[in-house]
Parts: sequence; structure tokens; C-alpha cells
Amino acid sequence: MERTLVILKPSALQRGMCGEIISRFEKKGLKLVAMKMYRFTKEKCAEHYAHLVRKPFYPIIESSMMAAPVIVCCWEGIDAVDVVRLMTGSTNGRQALPGTVRGDLCMSHQENIIHASDNVENAAAELDRFFTESDYFDYPSAQFNYLYAADETD
Repeated sequence: MERTLVILKPSALQRGMCGEIISRFEKKGLKLVAMKMYRFTKEKCAEHYAHLVRKPFYPIIESSMMAAPVIVCCWEGIDAVDVVRLMTGSTNGRQALPGTVRGDLCMSHQENIIHASDNVENAAAELDRFFTESDYFDYPSAQFNYLYAADETD
């Protein structure tokens, strides 16, 4: 099973949308295996957004991510990274398709309520950034046999 990181950003927390967003991933059939509330520091923000630190808009990202706590989640499932990315929608909420998290719940490019890992390698690195091995919970899912065909899980 593949794992991916989702961060419910301060804009999601402040707007009271965390439950609805989490519910979407649960309804899809992804398995929540780790979750905690977290407050970004300048250092952790620079580490997480290292690819954007030198961009002129980085101070806006830093300010946004440090405005309130976030909720970091690890979701598990077949092709979890791609599934979550499709469900999340385009970075700019105004351009995100209806039916996606951003398409239905936000209007901003910056205050876009959610972060999702963009590939398997980054997902592993991002998960290591926020979780230790003891944060993960492995438990049987009662719905597993109804989510995937037998040949999908071999």
C-alpha cells in the first residue's frame, strides 16, 4: 500500500473545513493511518517549502502556514499519492475543477486549504518530516475487501 501526506492548512482549520475534507478521503476509501495537529516554525516551513524559499512570494507562504496550526495526515491506499492529488485539484482554487477539494471549497491560489504530496518519493520524505514510526497505526479495515478487487491487492 502506498502512503501520502496531506496537510490541512491554517485556512482549512480557520474556516472549519477539516472534518469535511477528511470525510472526502474516508469516503473515497483511503485509510487514515496517522494524524496530528502541528504548528509550523520558520525552520520547518523553509524545509518543507525548500523548493520555493527563493521565490518572491515565499514570505506569503510562510506567513500563511504559520498563521494557525495545521493538521498533518497520512493516508494509505493503492496509488494513494495520485488519488489524493486528483481529489485535491489545481493549486489555484479558482481554477480547480468542481468536485475536487479546492474546486468546491476555496477561491484562492495561496489560501488553498490543503497540501498533498506530488509524487511517491516526496511523499516518503514529507511523511518523515512530520511523523515517526510510532505515529503510524496499522489496523485492519473492515471495508478493504469491498474497495479493491483481489487482483489489485496482490
